[in-house]
Amino acid sequence: MAWCAALTACSSSSGIDEDTPLDEPHATVSMLPTQEPIQLTNEQRMFANNNNLFTLRFLNKVNQTDRSGKSFVYSPLSITYVLGMVNDAAEGTTREQLENVLGFTSGGIEAVNNYCKKLIEGLPKVDNTVQLDIANAIFVNKEYTLMPQFQQHMHDYYAAKAESYDFASPATLGIINDWCNEKSHGMIPTILDDINPNMMSYLLNAIYFKANWASKFDEKYTRNETFTTPDGETQLPMMHQKVLILYAQNDIYSAVQIPYGNGNWTMTILLPHEEKTIGDVVSSLLAEKNSSTTQSIPAFAMPRTYEVDLKLPRFETKSDTDALPGKLDGVLKQMGITEAFDPDFANIPNMCDRSVYINMIRQKAAIKVNEEGSEAAAVTVVGMMTTSMSAPVVPPKATFHANRPFVYTISESSSGVLLFVGRFTGKE
Repeated sequence: MAWCAALTACSSSSGIDEDTPLDEPHATVSMLPTQEPIQLTNEQRMFANNNNLFTLRFLNKVNQTDRSGKSFVYSPLSITYVLGMVNDAAEGTTREQLENVLGFTSGGIEAVNNYCKKLIEGLPKVDNTVQLDIANAIFVNKEYTLMPQFQQHMHDYYAAKAESYDFASPATLGIINDWCNEKSHGMIPTILDDINPNMMSYLLNAIYFKANWASKFDEKYTRNETFTTPDGETQLPMMHQKVLILYAQNDIYSAVQIPYGNGNWTMTILLPHEEKTIGDVVSSLLAEKNSSTTQSIPAFAMPRTYEVDLKLPRFETKSDTDALPGKLDGVLKQMGITEAFDPDFANIPNMCDRSVYINMIRQKAAIKVNEEGSEAAAVTVVGMMTTSMSAPVVPPKATFHANRPFVYTISESSSGVLLFVGRFTGKE
């Protein structure tokens, strides 16, 4: 049976009388995953675990910083890739800060590059029913020259080709934004508002994800229902289905994992109990993750299969780190990356024929969740400036109605890598 989803509006335009009772899903669909793992070394698994901790810290920091009450979505993995590119050219304390915050402590440049290469090449191949595109690019001001070794590393590890352009020409802005639009499949039409003619280079990463649920929601079960936002109650289209999926709960939240494709990719929904908040959930995740050596979301260290009466809103969210107080560089500085942004202290000598620092960093991201599945994209840009399992026969049952603000992630199960994180509040 297909998943329950899309909004069936009770209006004259829909042709359905609002007093007419709608069918309820009755059959239970098995959505238990099958695995085709990525082969990571022990060091790379440690990197994945620690980088997921960076992701949760980033989620916590943004949740604390963004007081708008609006929904957001970001890809810390996209940030990892562009800062991994910067890390390749960094030395001393600057490199230590980058690697420590990203979760690559004592790894070294080659190990970080190899890890990024493994994910860039491996993640898109995990499930041929899921579309995952990862792209990197370097746009260089024609007035500057990249170091040959840096160019080679970018090609070998990040599949990034460096191309020179006239940063004083208005056409260059269009070229960069066209790349962004193409690699995000139109979800992120632009990443830059203008080009700084004094910028040495722009390093970009784009991630695009599109996948159908392992079993789709059926639109005929979707209806407008009450969703409690930070500002009060509203009506949202709630998708509905009974499914066999992994379920867990603790004193702070309950959680489900909804698989895509063949089950290697999943969306995890973490719903605070009614007296708890998203902040409580994220704090709990961090506490659990800090005491855990596993790569998985902590609540699923000991998962159980449940027959879940599942309701999930259909939604779309767009985010821009430039809307955050202090922007993205402010968030990363609070997390411990400070030298790379300081023209007086940045130690990044191996990128260009002159010393450079990070002058700007920005990410735009978007997600669509509906009856079919999910589509998400993120583009991150860094501007470099020179310095002068099996189901039980009779599973237990649970109710999971995501009718209030919640946290969600999209992750790959065999590597444990978190691709996107977000909060949905019903307020866009």
